[in-house]
Amino acid sequence: MGPLSAPPCTLHITWKKLLLTASLLIFWNPPTTAQVRIEAQPTKVSEGNDVLLLVHNLPQNLTGYIWYKGQKTDLHLYVTSYVKDTETVIAGPAYSGRETVYSNASLLIQNVTQKDTGSYTIQITKRGDRTEGETGHFTLYPELPKPYITSNNFNPMENKNVVVLTCEPKTQNYTYVWWVNDQSLPVSSRLKQPGENRILILANVTRNDTGPYECEIRDRFGSIFSDPVTLDVLYGPDVPRIFPSCTYYHSGENLTLYCFADSNPPAEYSWTIDGKLQQSGHKLSILQITTEHSGLYGCSARNSATGREISTFKKIKVSAPSGIGHLSWA
Repeated sequence: MGPLSAPPCTLHITWKKLLLTASLLIFWNPPTTAQVRIEAQPTKVSEGNDVLLLVHNLPQNLTGYIWYKGQKTDLHLYVTSYVKDTETVIAGPAYSGRETVYSNASLLIQNVTQKDTGSYTIQITKRGDRTEGETGHFTLYPELPKPYITSNNFNPMENKNVVVLTCEPKTQNYTYVWWVNDQSLPVSSRLKQPGENRILILANVTRNDTGPYECEIRDRFGSIFSDPVTLDVLYGPDVPRIFPSCTYYHSGENLTLYCFADSNPPAEYSWTIDGKLQQSGHKLSILQITTEHSGLYGCSARNSATGREISTFKKIKVSAPSGIGHLSWA
């Protein structure tokens, strides 16, 4: 920012919850020189802080400037003006006491409030000419605070726990929208406060509710998303399955069985043969089996998080080698 011709007031920066974003649109008649440009400094300003509308590329032979609140140059919208020859500042009907105009045409607005939201227009006059048509326009928009999600339980158990997700902060000025796996959730009985939708209730949580959840807050100026939070539903194990499906084997073969069960977190496995514990792990291997390995094979799956354990069984028959048990004659 370049030096100002008239000394500005000292800036008192106070943090407030509501942020206002200063955005600038410029309208002009075709000029013969560089276009008048207005820059808002800073581009984002908190309510209670200050914003400077800095004017660039002013034309030559100026006699003064007038600032208006709004997009029109009506007298009742007249905020303040500056007469260059006499270095005189004149306050208008819309002057609040917080505006300062400088000799370089820039306008300082101190202690910004919601009432400052809207448009501002600068009217420029030149010596020997009628009023110039260059007008600058900017609007202060409220910048939404980034929302965040709280929950009573991010690791619920399937069909046992109720999950309550809450989108913060709470205000009557926002509309709340919930997203799961990049899909927006329709307003339903799962949303505790229809019309506001700040609280999402999963009364009978299932594994299908697992996923990243996001909360979006909206107002008439825009929207912003929270960071995603993951709901990790604990479940299972379901009834385990033993593969392959074959139940008959020949002596001398290698026997390899696998056990799988849907579970979160993953299940822990153990194997039994005729009720006797053999080994742990989802894979059971026995080299060169014999008829003694015939029996009832069981796989047990256990989830330490849910405390659930369930088993499944499969009967294996191992046949004797060919020729054994038959008489041979010389």
